[in-house]
Amino acid sequence: MKTSFAGRRLHHEATARIRRFLDHEQPGTPCLVIDLPTVRDRFTAIRDALPGAGIFYAVKANPTPEVVGLLAAEGASFDVASPQEIDLCLARGAAPAVISYSNPIKKARDVAYAHERGVRLFVSDSEHDVRTVARHAPGSAVMLRIVVDSKGSTYPFGKKFGCAPEMAADLLRLAADLGLAPLGVAFHAGSQQLDPHGWDAAIADAAAITLKLRAEGLDLTTVNLGGGLPAGYLDPLPPLAEYAAAITASVSRHFGDFRPRVMVEPGRAVVAESGVLRSEVVLVARKSYADERRWVFLDIGRYGGLAETEGEAIAYPLRTSRDGAPLDDGPTGPVVIAGPTCDADDVLYQDTCYHLPLDLRAGDHVDLLCAGAYTASYSSVAFNGFEPLATYCVR
Repeated sequence: MKTSFAGRRLHHEATARIRRFLDHEQPGTPCLVIDLPTVRDRFTAIRDALPGAGIFYAVKANPTPEVVGLLAAEGASFDVASPQEIDLCLARGAAPAVISYSNPIKKARDVAYAHERGVRLFVSDSEHDVRTVARHAPGSAVMLRIVVDSKGSTYPFGKKFGCAPEMAADLLRLAADLGLAPLGVAFHAGSQQLDPHGWDAAIADAAAITLKLRAEGLDLTTVNLGGGLPAGYLDPLPPLAEYAAAITASVSRHFGDFRPRVMVEPGRAVVAESGVLRSEVVLVARKSYADERRWVFLDIGRYGGLAETEGEAIAYPLRTSRDGAPLDDGPTGPVVIAGPTCDADDVLYQDTCYHLPLDLRAGDHVDLLCAGAYTASYSSVAFNGFEPLATYCVR
């Protein structure tokens, strides 16, 4: 198997802990098992690579209460998108001061609720939202998110989030006029950003806005680099140190003598490697005498937690109960992998080349590795009657 900075796969101790749990407890499938020491290890690695930066864990990546509680105990800050995520963080030990309500699309009553709960940091990207924050969370700090070219990322965000840089500058001025504290500029380089230099252009835009407004007397102090730090799946990635060095150099180059406070919002890079998703083979079938590929149907699909297989964007490493870890112990053959629902789109991999054991049968297990991010949090509520993805944690 190929490896990378976030793709060292689950290290031996984590694998052993998860396997012991699965062997002893034999939970029903599908299920996700999270190794909490791996979460701590990845968070610590990011914090050490970017000393002085505020590390705001993106709760949406994996909102399991044990994960949030562990990170709160480690001193993490939190990037939240809803009142429910605010309540989760507070219930698991986070202080309101370390929570950023970073979703620029929010109802007035949700802004008021966040303010009532003590949250004082908001991200906006529109005049309406700035005015909403000023009215319902008076005196709070606000950052303006700019739209960026997220080339190099597996999941570009397009134009849904962020506004043009010149508009962001105007909205920061408006925020000050409305009694808010304009903190700085935010952006997101795209989820699973594979290029260590993928933040550079957006940092340049953020610096231009910051330095222009500081020259006008508006004391912006912070740049929020968003998420995007990747996890390793099948393909190798540069080491984390290379990403950190590129980001640090870019901030220094574009901001010059003024050194802003830096925020980052990693999610995937913190939790992806911590998780193993265990599934069961429901059916192995052939569709044609001419096609050598077998169809392997699992008891989990795109609606049960594997939404990121859309477009085959995320290709998880696989391990089956018929093989050892390297998937090379016996004869294998090419497969198409699909989910269990009565939906024609519930096909996981047709173009990505997977080879699974030729003796794979219904009832066997297929484990998806590095599945700790954007799986349980994406699972549907009983589509076709299938239950949401159960999650367990091991220490």
